[in-house]
Amino acid sequence: MYFFLRCFFLEIDLTSTCIPRFLATISTGDRTISYNCCVTQLFFILLAATKVFLLATISYDRYVAICQPLHYTTVMSQNVCTLPVLCSWLTGFLVIFPLIILGLQLDFCGSIDIDHFFYDVSPMLLFSCSDTGFLELIAFILALRTQLVTLVLVAVSYTAIARTILRLPSAQQKKKAFSTCSSHTFVVSITYDSCIFMHIKPSDNDRVDLTKGVTVMKTSVALMLNLFIYNLGN
Repeated sequence: MYFFLRCFFLEIDLTSTCIPRFLATISTGDRTISYNCCVTQLFFILLAATKVFLLATISYDRYVAICQPLHYTTVMSQNVCTLPVLCSWLTGFLVIFPLIILGLQLDFCGSIDIDHFFYDVSPMLLFSCSDTGFLELIAFILALRTQLVTLVLVAVSYTAIARTILRLPSAQQKKKAFSTCSSHTFVVSITYDSCIFMHIKPSDNDRVDLTKGVTVMKTSVALMLNLFIYNLGN
């Protein structure tokens, strides 16, 4: 568990990309941001896709811990733990690179006012002078595939976990087994709830209004809650 938690340093990148620049804007009143800074923010925001693969990996770790406890140290060896983490990062990069490459080819008609507190995908697509139809389609397909695949893996793991917990004879054993994966289930709920709302896009204008509130939750509140969730679980 602690090995996988150490891999969540990507949340530091996510917070460090958005919050300091936002606080500097509030304190200095300077709301301008360069194109290079926008691209940097966009890269690290999209890199957060790695998190859902890591959460799916942790769900398998919890499955082994509860459903096969006597074989846990053998099944989840150091090499077995390292491989899915590396695959999660590699898959995360492969998911975001097509979006970054296509995004760099977009044209913008001079300086624009972005109705957001950082440079996200929604304002980029909304204010570009280029045709963004193909990029939106690719972004939707990649996001849908990523979320569905990881969500299915998490659901399969927790279905097996739930069946095992229900077969335990005593309430004390059930409580102990549930506490083993409770922190992970809370974080999964917060993560997927925000991802679902991010991809409900009724219109271009509503899209930006919706994602502004969700991204505040995603880049600050949710990450702060994660610290409390895991620490209280320990």
